[in-house]
Amino acid sequence: MSSLPTIQRMMVEQFDLKPEDLTPDATLESLGLDSLSVIEFMFNLEDELKIKLPDERVELKTLQDVTNLVDRIVAEKSA
Repeated sequence: MSSLPTIQRMMVEQFDLKPEDLTPDATLESLGLDSLSVIEFMFNLEDELKIKLPDERVELKTLQDVTNLVDRIVAEKSA
């Protein structure tokens, strides 16, 4: 199961973005998110999905990058 719908919903709520702009290939930069916004969002994702994201820096350029990271961590947690 993909976390993309959850991520899209949370981005609409947190950043007041339009759902139609939140395509998997949309860059975080094109959505107006700076590095601090992305970090805040990732903390919110951890809380929402009850996961722990890696401490090491992961390059996240697109919405699909975020989805892939979250899906991998959710899969590892449930394994």
